[in-house]
Amino acid sequence: MLGWSLIFAILAVIAGIMGFFGLAGLAASIAKILFVVFLVLLVVNFVIRALRGQSVV
Repeated sequence: MLGWSLIFAILAVIAGIMGFFGLAGLAASIAKILFVVFLVLLVVNFVIRALRGQSVV
């Protein structure tokens, strides 16, 4: 998930440099959404592992 966020962020930068601002904005929005989803899943995973008594790290 984090990999996809990075791919879309790089695509947004390249599209912005080339002048495709509509595509750059779309790619940046997708990258932000995927990054937030990744962070939420990471926190949920940490909470579940902590409640089970497993090591979080």
